[in-house]
Amino acid sequence: MGLFARVRKEWFIIGIVLVITCAKLAPSVGVKGGPLRPEITITYVAVSVIFFNSGLSLKTEELASALMHVKLHFFVQTFTLVFFPIAIWLLLKVLALTAINEWLLRGLQTVACMPPPVSSAVILTKSVGGNEAAAIFNSAFGSFLGIVVTPLLLLVFLGSSSSVPFTSIFSQLFMTVVVPLIVGQVCRRFLRECLDRRKPPFGTVSSVVLLMIIYTTFCDTFSNPNIELDHLSLLLVVFIIFSIQLSFMSLIFFLSTRKSSGFTAADSVAIMFCATHKSLTLDPAGKHPSALH
Repeated sequence: MGLFARVRKEWFIIGIVLVITCAKLAPSVGVKGGPLRPEITITYVAVSVIFFNSGLSLKTEELASALMHVKLHFFVQTFTLVFFPIAIWLLLKVLALTAINEWLLRGLQTVACMPPPVSSAVILTKSVGGNEAAAIFNSAFGSFLGIVVTPLLLLVFLGSSSSVPFTSIFSQLFMTVVVPLIVGQVCRRFLRECLDRRKPPFGTVSSVVLLMIIYTTFCDTFSNPNIELDHLSLLLVVFIIFSIQLSFMSLIFFLSTRKSSGFTAADSVAIMFCATHKSLTLDPAGKHPSALH
């Protein structure tokens, strides 16, 4: 395989490296209030584009079928909102005995209490041919569920109460997830033949939008003057996060691919990305450097 072909095949991975590098070199471009206005272009426009894109590309029958897959939804939400925070809490009891920065550990626990990601799980599931409809439902449902569950988890595991602006977050999720999805489905009814004939690059569009989200997220991280961490603690946390993700994804793969599970290969992909990834939508402290998103 030639260099050009390799770059074309791995363009998304290369894109992630490039956007993180750009964010490090010029973080002021993508921070909140900066030229890109991510508080509007990302929070509202980009997420809306992702779910409109999904609504346009998915058959209504697929969405209806995913909605009725109660076993899958129960598995995902239980894993991400019950097993995940408890497992991290137990791990942090051990890590607290080390020299790792205390606030990094608290950041890990905070992120562990967050709901599934709103957009990235859908895009990653779609990119590898997983059950996109199931990923959409669990991303949306988990986010709405997190409005109530996440503050309770933070109170239990960190002993800190946090006020969640229920109305504003609920309306934001509804307008950026539910409405675009419905609009996409309505448009599909009129454009079905054209879409089936031309086969637009829905996956590529969603991946490009995800790169924008990654870029602005790292811009916020690199421009935060309050993040003062020793390099050893930071490297250790990166290793810990990698180990957690690898362990949890391996566990999900084992549980969801057993014959007795009743899940298809496409279901397993959706479960893996929805149950092991976390969103910072409800993070009361903003962007944590230990985010698992």
